[in-house]
Formats: sequence, C-alpha cells, structure tokens
Amino acid sequence: MDDLTLDRLIGKLSLPQKVRLLTGVTTWRTAGEPAIGLREMVTSDGPAGVRGESWDERRTSVLLPSASALGAMWDEELVERLGGLLATEAARKGVDVVLAPTLNLHRSPLAGRHFECFSEDPELTGRTGAALVRGVQALGVAATAKHYVANDSETDRLTVDVRMSERALREVYLAPFEAAVEAGVWLVMAGYNAVGGATMTASPLLAEPLKGEWGFDGVAVSDWAAVRTTEETGRAALDLAMPGPESPWGAALVRAVKDGLVAEEAVDDKVRRLLRLAVRVGALGPRRPRRARVAASRSRDTRALLRRAASAGSVLLSNRGVLPLDPGGLSTVAVVGAHAAVPRVQGGGSAGVFCSDVVTPLAGIRARLRGRARVVHEPGPSSGAPPAPLDTDRCVDPASGAPGVLLRVLDAAGRELYSQHRLSGRQLEPDLPPGAHTVEIDAVLHPQRSGEWTFGVGGFGRMTLTVDEHTLLDGEFPGVTDDPAVVHVTPPVHTARTTLAAGHPVRVVARRELVPGRGRATVVVAAPPEPDPATAVADAVRAARDADAAIVVVGTTEHSETEGHDRAGLSLGGHQDELVRAVAAANPRTVVVVNSGGPVELPWRHDAGAVLLTWFPGQEAGAGLADVLFGLAEPGGRLPTTWAAALADAPVTRTRPTDGRLDYAEGLHIGHRAWLRAGREPAYWFGHGLGYTTWEYVSVEAPEHLAAGEPLTVRVMVRNTGSRAGREVVQVYLARADSAVERPVRWFAGYAAVRAEPGRTARAEVTVGPRALRHWSAEDSGWVTEPGTYRLMVGRSAGDTRWEGSVTVDDR
Repeated sequence: MDDLTLDRLIGKLSLPQKVRLLTGVTTWRTAGEPAIGLREMVTSDGPAGVRGESWDERRTSVLLPSASALGAMWDEELVERLGGLLATEAARKGVDVVLAPTLNLHRSPLAGRHFECFSEDPELTGRTGAALVRGVQALGVAATAKHYVANDSETDRLTVDVRMSERALREVYLAPFEAAVEAGVWLVMAGYNAVGGATMTASPLLAEPLKGEWGFDGVAVSDWAAVRTTEETGRAALDLAMPGPESPWGAALVRAVKDGLVAEEAVDDKVRRLLRLAVRVGALGPRRPRRARVAASRSRDTRALLRRAASAGSVLLSNRGVLPLDPGGLSTVAVVGAHAAVPRVQGGGSAGVFCSDVVTPLAGIRARLRGRARVVHEPGPSSGAPPAPLDTDRCVDPASGAPGVLLRVLDAAGRELYSQHRLSGRQLEPDLPPGAHTVEIDAVLHPQRSGEWTFGVGGFGRMTLTVDEHTLLDGEFPGVTDDPAVVHVTPPVHTARTTLAAGHPVRVVARRELVPGRGRATVVVAAPPEPDPATAVADAVRAARDADAAIVVVGTTEHSETEGHDRAGLSLGGHQDELVRAVAAANPRTVVVVNSGGPVELPWRHDAGAVLLTWFPGQEAGAGLADVLFGLAEPGGRLPTTWAAALADAPVTRTRPTDGRLDYAEGLHIGHRAWLRAGREPAYWFGHGLGYTTWEYVSVEAPEHLAAGEPLTVRVMVRNTGSRAGREVVQVYLARADSAVERPVRWFAGYAAVRAEPGRTARAEVTVGPRALRHWSAEDSGWVTEPGTYRLMVGRSAGDTRWEGSVTVDDR
C-alpha cells in the first residue's frame, strides 16, 4: 500500500480521529479505526521472550538467553534464528510489535540493565541488533530499536540529561541505531532520558538524523509514560505515545492543533507512519495469515535451538585442562552453590517473562550423568538473593487446596469483589473490579525447615502481613519513585521474621490497599532460615574433596542486576567468593560457572581449574551447560564486553548524575578503547574466549591501498592445531597513531567466524565497512575519511593480536 493510498485513508479522518490513533488505547494496544479498516495493534515487551499483554504466570513464554549472551555469540545467523523464534512466539500470543532489541551500550559495568544490551562496542552491537531485527521482521512481526539514545544506565533515568560531544554521539551511541535502520527496523523507541538538554521524546534527534539523513520511514514510539508534555512532543518527530488511554496528547493535542501550536501536517505524518506499520504487520485492510504462524516450530525444535543458544553464548574464560569433563572417567561429581538449583535465567524488570519449564544446572548435569556417575549437591551458604515469591512448591490455596495461592480483591468494607486461584505470590496486574480497594494474597505455607523465616510484602500504601493471624507487618509505605519499572514490576519489599517449625503449615495473608498513581502490583515472599555460612562451606568442601570433579555455580541476584537500579559494586553477593576459594582448594578439578548478566569480580579466577561464563542463559540453561561441561558442544562465546579484575581498575564507571547531568567525559573511549587509553590490563579483554581446541594464524591477506569510502576485505588463514573440531572468531582492529583528530588507541572494526576439523585450515573473510574508517566532523556537520596509513591488526581479542600490517587510504 503506497503513501498515496495511505493519504486517502488519512483524508477520511477528522482531527480527533487522527489524534486518537496516536495514543495507545490500552497499556499494550494501539487504537483501531473501523472507518478505514484499521485494527488495534498489540505490543509486548522483549527481548528475552514475548510476554504478551499481561503479567500472568499462567501464560508462559519461551525464554531466550539474555541479550548479553546473544552479544557473546558473535554469530549473526544464530541471532537471526532467535529473532525468528521471537516472531513465532509473538504470533502465538497475538502480538504485532516486539519491543526489542535494546541497542544501548555497556558503557559502565555498573549499569543495572547490562543484561538487556548486547555489548560495549557500537559495531558489534549494531551487527547483532540488525540480525535480530531481520529475524523478527522476516516473519511479519515488527521489531523496535530501543532506547534512542544514550539510555545506558538506570540512575535517575527518567530525568537524567546526558551530555557528550557530537562526535561521540554520532560515532558511538547513534551507530547501532543507524545499523538497525539500515536493516529496515519498523519502530524506534525514544527513551526517558534527555540528551543535550532535550528530552528524547521531544528531541531534534528524532528528526535528524533518524528520519531525515537515515531515511527511517517507521514509527517513533515513546517509552512507556515517557511523554510528559503536549506541544513540545507533538511538534517533534515522535509518532506514538504509549501507554493509553490517558496521555498528554489526546484532547490536549487536538486543542494545540486548533490553536496553531502544532501543525496538522505533523499529525498527518505521524498517522501515515502508523498506518505504514499497520500495513507491514497486517493490521490494515483484510486480515491475512501471519507468516510467523506458518514458520511455527515444534516444541522439540524450539528447545533444541534454545539449548544450542545457551552453549553458543557461553564464554570459557580460563581452562587449565579441566574441561571438557569425560563422563566415563567420573564416579562422583559435586555440584555446589544455590544457583545450581535456582539459577537466574533472566534479568529483572519490564522485560521479564514467565517460563514454566526451566532446566536448572543441577538438573542438566544429573540428566547427562544419569547411569554413569553419582551427583551430589551442596547449596553452600546463602548467595544473598532476596526472598522468593510464594509458589506452588511450598504453598497451597486455602480455598481449594491446589498448589499456589488465593488472590482476592476487596472493597473498602472488606467485602470480596473477586477471587481467583493463582500460581504465584507475585501478582503485578490483578484484575480490579469497580470499587476495588484492597488486594489480598492468601496461602498455606508448608515449611520444610525449622527456624527463623523471612516474610515480606511488596507494594505501596497501607500494607499488612500476618502469619497464623500474628501480625508481622502493618504500616504505610509511600512511593519513593515514579519509575514505571519499580512501581509496576519490582515494588520494594518490606520484610519481617518469625519462627516456624518444619512440617507445621501456617496461613500467610498479605493485604495491600490501592493508592492512586502507585499501580496495583502486590508481591508476597518467604525465605527459610539461612544456613550457617561456615557449616555450609565446610559441607561443600567435604563433597568436593570426595568427588572426582566439582562444579560450583555462582551468580548475581535481582538486587544487583535489574531495571530501575544501577549496581553499587561488582562483587558477588553473600559468601560466594569464599565458597569458590574453599572448593577450588579442596579439588583441583573445580569448574566455576558464573551466572550473571554483566561483569562481576572474580578474585579467585587463577585458583579454579576452569571458569565458564553462562550469562542469564534462558530456559535451557542446564541442558546447554551440560553440553559444554561434558564436551557435546564447544563453548562458542567471546566476550562482548571487557571485564575488570576489580571495579577500581575500570576506567569508565560513573552512572550517577550531578545536578541532573551525566557527562560522558570519556568521549569515544568506552570499553576496550578506554582500557587501552588508560594503559591498564583487565581480567579479560573484549573478544576473549577459549574453545576446546587451539589455532594457528597462518597468513593474512589485505590490500595495501584503499580508496576512501570503499570497504576493506581482510582474508585470514587459520589452522586448527588441536585434537577436535572447533570454531574460531577472527577479529580485526584498526589504529591510526598520527591522526589529525582524536582516535582510540585501537578500535574494533569487524569479525568473521570459521570452523575447521583437527589439522585442517579455514579461511576467514572479514569485511570492514567504510564506517570503521570514517569520523564525524562537527565543523563540517558530516562524515570524513582521513587519508593516510592505518595500522591493521588481526587477532583473538582486543588484547591478543596475532598479526599486524597497514593499509593506506587514498583520498578520492
């Protein structure tokens, strides 16, 4: 459907009808218009899964590895397939628009939403994001590049004003979005933050370079509740204000147009873009079958893909001949750590989904060794994780006796308006009938351990919590933030303790009175007594000493990696470092599995036999891990982010604004660029990752001269010098020491992956695009390629180059 046809449809609409289309009709739906055959379009959070329109634990979703794991794959074909899986899930749930990928960068290791972003590098992020976009949209579902732009940390994210040079903005932070537009992305989401004094929903950056220079013809949508003004955002190149039905647009925007404060032509352009999106997803005109429905995979195929993804994103940081483990040589394996039985498979915040079928590391290891070796699990000391919501493993509904909880909504007099059996004490969107005043969650808890239990209730306003009619909490808990992720998804939990006896059930009742503007999310949690740390470590050491090999699983918690909060440090919580050191000392064949979405300090990394990073690996966590541990799959990942040995070593860490401003004073120098500029050695460089074989870099072919604006092709011959087949990621870096403009010491320019059997060679062909050689000139307001000689480096990581040459760029 061409623009002329779209304009004829727009001509049939009155101004109020047009403006009505520009605000969501619900939290997750855009408005429809029967007069022109436009149906509502459904959006859903991503990027690790497609939740759908509601936070309902009964409506489960396929769960992919976190975006940081996808960034670690360095495999665009696999990422594209995972994008297709997201599209298939979207079709299953009736979703038209997936709110992914996140293209913000790993600027600081303290960023709380690290797990939702691909990498520290604009080139790698752009290539990975473009692959996901292609995979999603090939099946007729829209992808959304977010959060445009420089929304790289969480502290004061609703109001922070990010300041940086025009060159840094263009070369570093806008670059991944430009790559997404080149890939044909259908939506771009404007973030909460401001850049250069202008909030992103009213920023001139929406017009230029997004819609002008780049030619983006899709929809610029706001982050949820990011539109705070009428005229300013109405005049800007923002097209869709979400959520609805209430927003600063609506009737106020109609008045602004009638008063001449916003041009009606601007409204028409917004509607035209919305209709173009509707055509692309099949929401305008006769309903047509979804291509994604045709491509729907069987469950077995889906699980196989997710299992492969879990191993492909795993990064082997170090290995002293311990991995892979040979099941035939094992009689007893000690699996240690709380994360082994209860791993973190996804990050916290708005992108979360409910996944009913997680394979834990412990389950995956046991399945692989069943009938071959005995597996002993010792949880060790507490990891510092917050108490978990009530669930079907520990609780029953007091009304029906079914596993789970009873959810009730009461009026001001305490009369029941609504009740329902649910599976979790985490109820983020309970139905609220007219007159709703209080949300109640009621359950019978069956404690399996005696001692002091921790109970808690999360939400805002007046809340009470009783255990067997004994009041543990009763108070007013006012809101301290307007951040939607905190208000609606992760409300603060207030806790108290009481003593329980194992085998003696107790009745737990929590109530939350509803407060205008503070959502309805209500969370009830419980945790058993924590083990004595010294005893727990001693038990783990005993198990490790008696085993042929020990596998320790450590990781972060929802307190340390979640949307809405940045991290205070990089250390693992609880006594996990102590646990690793003790187990490694007891058994030299100790493998440490790190279950985190972003960098953590690993002070014991030289003590362990092997260190394997699995990120937040999705629902097939344990299956993919077992494949890697026992050699069925090679750990395929390479670090998408440089890891510091200690936070104090990291050259760029600041996430807290000063007087509302966050200055990106480092300019172009983030990630490996910053480490090289500072002359510091990290624990592990960007691009680092080991496999189960070794490689020789045999030869490199590269042109000696190159015309400005042309791509550069580097051909690298590598030989597999190990005893098994493997995959090598060949990386190319550039440098220019005598440049007339500021440059990084060296910067990542491209990569290619190859596979080879033992003793065989393979040729990697790395294409370095013209973008890698150009720089932004603020004086000329354009891109410039500086003629002269550039150093060309080929290697395995930013800190491990195997060949160096040069290429001279000739001025046209």
